[in-house]
Amino acid sequence: MQSSNVPSLFITNTGSDSFSTYTSLPSLSSLPSSHSCVHHSLRVNASPEFCLPESPGYCFGQVFPVIIIATSLPPPRPYYHHNPHLHICLLSVSVCVFKPASPSETCVLGALELAFLKEPGDVIAVRGRPLMLDCQVEGEGPIAITWRLNGVPIATGTRATVLTNGTLLIRNFSKRRESNETDAGEYECAVQNRYGMLVSRKARVQLASLPKFLSHPESMHVDVGGVARLTCQVNGIPEANITWQKDRCSLSTDNHRYTLLPNGVLQITGVQRTDSGLFRCIASNIANTRYSHEAQLTVTAAGSRIYKEPVILSGPQNLTINVHQTAILECVATGNPRPIVSWSRLDGRSIGVEGIQVLGTGNLMISDATLQHSGVYVCSANRPGSRSRRTALGRLIVQAPPEFVQWPQSVSRPAGASAVFSCTASGVPDPHLIWLKNGKLLIPSGNVKLTNGNTTLAITRITPEDEAIYQCIAENSAGTNQASARLAISQGSELPEAPSGLQAAALSSSSLQLTWDQPAEHVSQQIIGYVLHIRKLGEPDSAELQEAVSKTTFKHEFSNLEAATTYSIYLKAYSALGGSQQSDSIMASTLGGVPSPPSFFTKVLNQTAMQVYWELPSKPGKLEGFRLEYRSVSNPEVQGQETFPAHINTHTISHLEPAAIYEIQLVAFNGNGDSPSNRRLVSLAEGERAAAGRTGSSCNCDQADSSTSALLVGLHSGLACILCCLLLVLLAPDKTPHISPPPPDAGLWRLLSSLPHLG
Repeated sequence: MQSSNVPSLFITNTGSDSFSTYTSLPSLSSLPSSHSCVHHSLRVNASPEFCLPESPGYCFGQVFPVIIIATSLPPPRPYYHHNPHLHICLLSVSVCVFKPASPSETCVLGALELAFLKEPGDVIAVRGRPLMLDCQVEGEGPIAITWRLNGVPIATGTRATVLTNGTLLIRNFSKRRESNETDAGEYECAVQNRYGMLVSRKARVQLASLPKFLSHPESMHVDVGGVARLTCQVNGIPEANITWQKDRCSLSTDNHRYTLLPNGVLQITGVQRTDSGLFRCIASNIANTRYSHEAQLTVTAAGSRIYKEPVILSGPQNLTINVHQTAILECVATGNPRPIVSWSRLDGRSIGVEGIQVLGTGNLMISDATLQHSGVYVCSANRPGSRSRRTALGRLIVQAPPEFVQWPQSVSRPAGASAVFSCTASGVPDPHLIWLKNGKLLIPSGNVKLTNGNTTLAITRITPEDEAIYQCIAENSAGTNQASARLAISQGSELPEAPSGLQAAALSSSSLQLTWDQPAEHVSQQIIGYVLHIRKLGEPDSAELQEAVSKTTFKHEFSNLEAATTYSIYLKAYSALGGSQQSDSIMASTLGGVPSPPSFFTKVLNQTAMQVYWELPSKPGKLEGFRLEYRSVSNPEVQGQETFPAHINTHTISHLEPAAIYEIQLVAFNGNGDSPSNRRLVSLAEGERAAAGRTGSSCNCDQADSSTSALLVGLHSGLACILCCLLLVLLAPDKTPHISPPPPDAGLWRLLSSLPHLG
């Protein structure tokens, strides 16, 4: 189709409140060749329910709509319905004709977007009759139209046919009881062209039916002047129309004492003797007609007109409807004298008068309901001339189907770039958002992320596989709505080629060196730099680190990495116009490191046993296990050595020399070696008191650790540490506050007494 055959729309202001007729604009092909793209932009200045913040561009030689609007306009309303989700309003709009930044610039979104003009709607079908579901679409052809029932493609043939305009025709709608097969269900229309696929809203198709009555009217006795209430209930598809008969004759609705409610309730106020008779209700819809059982209404003499307190025979029921529907809240009361029925809202707000009507003596009807009508309604039956009253409450919930406040916009991005689609919908209850990609449920993974309650779709590192039509589906119990946008990959030749030859080599347990090929000279001239992207394998894109590299450098070292860890790495080149596609991703691992030294603790169990327990290292390094060694300080040889797997963190050492001092050493190890060791001196002399609930004394000769014993003395000399611990054991049993006489080695005593008191 040539643009010269389809004129664009032109609106101009001929006054403050009037507009001229639509006029043809010159064909786009008549513009100078240097102006290859035309964009129109909306400066939103009114209700967002009609307007988009921006609209796509249209390219040379293609059909495009242009609207020129002056200011001082009447309230906005849609004039040009190019897309069911795109209402171009009477706002301050400008037409922008510009020269591309470079001769190769293209506007890939210039083609007519694939969009629904008419989607299938909910319908009730009749058994044995034909059914037609509409599906009208616009967009660049050829367009293939298919239909699905409950997600399964419908085979076309003698029973079902897709007409040339996309309408689905089912010649004989059926439901087979014996096989439980039915044509009822959820239908959707799928349309596809070379850019992608769109799926319509789901249309619910139900089989018309009218089952047996759930309840029948019941016989009753009513005093003259009283109130009679007869009811019957039936669930029909569609909702049945209910009328009443008295003595097999249609009940006249001209009598103001008779009130017929749509839900099958008959109210008779001011009952008279002539009202006696047999009553029954008749329910009918397109599927069938049914008659209820008959009920006898007997009118009795009122006797003396004694006083009766007001009684509400039937109050309002909780009700849920959609906006623009009608709500009827029943309230019928009896008493003597006849009570006065009034309505109010529990929140104190005024009920209002617009769309409000009273049926009979007290039923409240709300027509064309809005969200503001939601609330708790109070029916009051008041005895005239007194404060005596009875009340009944009912909650009205008004729902609203989803409407888009912000919908996704079609965009064009170069490969390797990022795109973000935003979709926000309002409704009651709050809509739930899901996304489709070419008609299939979009599952976030890799470079595709959904955030902010699915209102934001972000696609990073765009590849040809990401080029598609994306749909935002808003659903709630009141209905569904959908909006779509296309992601196209621009093919600008000025963008640099993707870097090649990316390789990695491990330098140490915390660093990797990356190298890549130097590009050809004509490519290097446009490159302004490189960006390396690195993340631990298995972590999300949000954890990715990026480092910029000079355009003259073809190697780079990543440092401060984790030992024995695998990373995913790729490279992009940048020019003044944007980034290249990413290079092939590579995997590289740092060298293994030894574990960090484990912290451990001891507990004396008795004079010949102790328990050792430790923590896993906090620093990186693959851990294979632990090795525990112990010896008596009087014996230079190792007396015991135990090896434990990485998940074990405690061990009990028994059969030790009574009341001896032991040196405990613990290391963690892996295939790269042992960690630095931690050592601890433990005395078993306190074993008896430990059994009584006291902790044994111990000394730690590791300067980086501390002991929980009665006294810790840290000395640089291992020998001095041992002597101090021996002296500690000798002095520990004596808890008297006086100082013992100096031992024969007065020099050692002076050394110990000069140490600060540790309390």
